[in-house]
Amino acid sequence: MSDQLTLLAVLTAIPGQEDELGRRLGALVAPSRAEEGCLNYDLHRSNDDSAVWMLYENWRSRADLDEHLRKPYLVSFLADQREVLAREIDISQYSMTSEVDAKFASVA
Repeated sequence: MSDQLTLLAVLTAIPGQEDELGRRLGALVAPSRAEEGCLNYDLHRSNDDSAVWMLYENWRSRADLDEHLRKPYLVSFLADQREVLAREIDISQYSMTSEVDAKFASVA
């Protein structure tokens, strides 16, 4: 099993704060992707409910994710989350069990 860690975070905006939540989440993308242990950090918006956003993240290791969670821009987002979130963030973590296919590994 790989040390790689996948995180899915689903966030639901307070009515009227959908675009503001998206703006705040969008501001996390570039600095998160620049972190050494970040393999990918992708923001998605639900096709069925414009209030629902999802972050799909892959980290090289648990230590890299832990370091990410201490970054000032993420700490700040979490400190102010009640301004835009209708409920707690739904976070799920996964560990990869399959090997990376070589033909896909070069497509980055």
